[in-house]
Amino acid sequence: MPGRPGALILAAMMALTAAPTGAAEFLGAFAWQSDRADHGGFSGIEVSDDGTRFTALSDRARIVQGRFERADGRIVGIDADPPTVLTNSEGRRMRRTFGDSEGLALARGGGMHISFEGRARVWFYPAADRPPAPLPRHPDFAGLPENGALEALAVDATGALYTLPERAPDAKTFPVWRYDGMAWARAFTLPARGYAIVGADFDDRGRLYLLERKFRTIGFATRVRRITLNGSDVIADEDLLETRLREHDNLEGIAVWRDADGKLRLTMISDDNFNWLQRTEIVEYRVPG
Repeated sequence: MPGRPGALILAAMMALTAAPTGAAEFLGAFAWQSDRADHGGFSGIEVSDDGTRFTALSDRARIVQGRFERADGRIVGIDADPPTVLTNSEGRRMRRTFGDSEGLALARGGGMHISFEGRARVWFYPAADRPPAPLPRHPDFAGLPENGALEALAVDATGALYTLPERAPDAKTFPVWRYDGMAWARAFTLPARGYAIVGADFDDRGRLYLLERKFRTIGFATRVRRITLNGSDVIADEDLLETRLREHDNLEGIAVWRDADGKLRLTMISDDNFNWLQRTEIVEYRVPG
């Protein structure tokens, strides 16, 4: 626990928070704690269709699977398995920079796709405890910055994979690449509007959700955009949620699912950077649609 000066600073920072704006309804936040030294750094999450099970990705090449305990629909506890360490294609553990795993997308036929930022790439894992099959790299990936590369990853209803970088390479537009099972191609671009993109997911109607982050000295702000597509044409780009600084922690992973009432939910998880001033937080909102 911080001493009194530190506690006063934290209290002052928390006082700067305000209610989020946009079309989303806040449902709750759960602080996920563990005594494990490797607990934290979560950058991706997937949630089952009924909202009970989850798969979470740490940026230190680890997968955690577990169940949510819910009361009145809200998360009140977590029962999780020990983390599984992801390996390279030779079955060996990866060094820290090469194992900077950021994006998670479960494949339609089983297994999972994971994007890495240290050397921008996407690998397919048939299971968390098995070696991956590297996907081919788009030529653009080589020019992405080491700490601003492939963070967001999502798979649509056809099984096509989409990824985009954390930072816009030209500071104006985000390229979105699509993998059809054979090769990557640039599908479309999106305007950059002051935030970094750190997570993505599709809903059951084929709309793309982007989790965005802004960092300032006192903390993080979050925005969620919903992109409606017609093929490769963007026909709508709307803000569903925008929070003030420190409303939540460093949210980096997003899952979109529909609850028993037929309402869309966003489940998001934070990366605590293994920093005692931060926390692993799972946050949920309900959105229209």
